[in-house]
Amino acid sequence: MLEGFGQQAMLAIVVNVFFLAVTWWALQSFRFDLFVKEPNGTRAKVLTIIVTIAIAQLVSSFFLDYLNSSQMLRYIWE
Repeated sequence: MLEGFGQQAMLAIVVNVFFLAVTWWALQSFRFDLFVKEPNGTRAKVLTIIVTIAIAQLVSSFFLDYLNSSQMLRYIWE
């Protein structure tokens, strides 16, 4: 039973890192210079990192919840 928890933890880590990288990659095409005063400043870079983490957390949470819910569907017929 504990092996399942380890597998779920590993899957969650991989999914979080994957969506963090995808979100970072996708946000590179977004023009933050339209919304911040100094686009190359430290504050703009920190904002980019925070937005990346927030979006990646939302997307990976949705994906993991969906995966967990779809795995629970097998208990309907038992």
